[in-house]
Amino acid sequence: MADEIRTRHGRTADADGRGEAGAAGEATGPGTTGREAADREIGGRDAAAEGGAEIAPFDRRILLVAAAVLALLMALSTRYGFHIDELYFLDSARHLQAGYVDQPVLAPLLARLSLSLFGVSEAGLRLWPALAAAGTVVVGGLTARELGGARRVQLLAAVATGTMPVLLGGAHIANTTSYEMLAWAAIALVVVRIGRTGDTRWWLAAGALVGVGAEFNHLAAAFGVVLVACVLLGPARRTVVDRRLLAGAVLAVLLVLPDLWWQERHGWAMFAMTRALNAENGGPANILTFVFGQFGMSCLAMAVLWLAGLRFLWRSGRPLWRCLVTAYGVLFVLFAVTTGAQVYYLGGLYVCLLAAGAVDLDEWLHSGRRRLAGLLTGTAVSAALLGVIVLPVLPPSAVAWTYGISTNSGETLGWPQLVATVGKVWAALPPAQRAHAVVFTADYGEAGAIDELGRGTGLPTAVSSHNTDWWWGPGNPRATTVVAIAPGPDSAPGYAARLSRYFRHVRVAAALSNPYGVHNTEWGGHVYVCTGPRRPWGAVWPELRTYQ
Repeated sequence: MADEIRTRHGRTADADGRGEAGAAGEATGPGTTGREAADREIGGRDAAAEGGAEIAPFDRRILLVAAAVLALLMALSTRYGFHIDELYFLDSARHLQAGYVDQPVLAPLLARLSLSLFGVSEAGLRLWPALAAAGTVVVGGLTARELGGARRVQLLAAVATGTMPVLLGGAHIANTTSYEMLAWAAIALVVVRIGRTGDTRWWLAAGALVGVGAEFNHLAAAFGVVLVACVLLGPARRTVVDRRLLAGAVLAVLLVLPDLWWQERHGWAMFAMTRALNAENGGPANILTFVFGQFGMSCLAMAVLWLAGLRFLWRSGRPLWRCLVTAYGVLFVLFAVTTGAQVYYLGGLYVCLLAAGAVDLDEWLHSGRRRLAGLLTGTAVSAALLGVIVLPVLPPSAVAWTYGISTNSGETLGWPQLVATVGKVWAALPPAQRAHAVVFTADYGEAGAIDELGRGTGLPTAVSSHNTDWWWGPGNPRATTVVAIAPGPDSAPGYAARLSRYFRHVRVAAALSNPYGVHNTEWGGHVYVCTGPRRPWGAVWPELRTYQ
């Protein structure tokens, strides 16, 4: 790869180290030689990008990097099993609605499409996030191109994006992470283009991306709001604020109206959910977790790129590019304080920063014989090490040690065993008792496992008090027996005592574990048989709601 990236040579940077926009206004003089023009065309900081002029050709090798990422993710897509979030999304797909407590509708809609095309299939469900990851790689290369990068710079940006642990780990799981990253990266790409060309017609595209992204994950709306605020409150408003910006904002709002309608009809549940997430993941203790966690968003060796990217965009002299840095800083502080344990929330913005860093450091990387090779070697080593943690590469019995670093692999294990255990407890009930019984779970993953993996095994549809599942109701409101499933004590402490508030008799019918020794959410949990309700099951249901 190092040899491929060295195939083109960048132009010599300005002596004072200015970025592309720092040299803005330096027009090509009449004495410019053909060699100098060629250097500008293929150089790391392409002067042709100035003022909206022609930029370097697209490097089609980027598509090879994207294809490699797609192939890797699909090759691993059937390893282990469904993730806890994926089971919830499959359940949500069977309850399609305009919005949900903890996400908008588009990810469950893709899960529904997977069910229609492939049935209950890990590979079928994970196809969409894998495609999103491949698309994000392409966006990374395109962003470098918009920033003035030549072919070799575009390729480096694509490699940096394609080796991001947050991209690979997030795209292995069909929740909202991969779609969110693609949306953020695409929004930043459009903003970079507007900043380069001054063509404000692209605000409509930005608005569409914010709206569609927010229908995958509400965080895209947060990015859009902060970015617009930075534009309106800073120097950029003098050059890029016009009616098209307003039209883009209106378009974004129109696209999220279905989710807003659902939220209004359900007590604005997303705000209660946000407070619960902040209580669980925020606070001073998690600020350092967030700060240091940012160095794991890219491969550790590539951290030099995104740090340089922040400098490049800030020194560019382009007000709109500087807005990306300001938005990064505002969101960095906001997320660190409120949801510090969720270190990946800024992941999508690093695609732009890596591209900017690839442009900024191009000359430096190619001025020394071993600098680029060292960077790529370090990237390969760190990608391999982190890949073992975020992807299902190891045998299931060997992943227990990774759970404390990333829960991705651990939360995909043990679900068939859980379903089998609950099935035995259910089958042991007398038929007359089963006729007036429900299966109730403490978390949405347990409900999804029973509903999807237990389909056709004689188990009923499970009900749950967790997040959106609670809104789907208690099942039989007159049930006299409840088979309750609760995860381990770390996730549901004192659950038996809680059940005893609603039932006179609560007995442990089975324990939960997995054959691989991974102490995940379900490890140490129990299946309870609860009888003798103190009040009707339907009357108890409003008190059971849990947002977390």
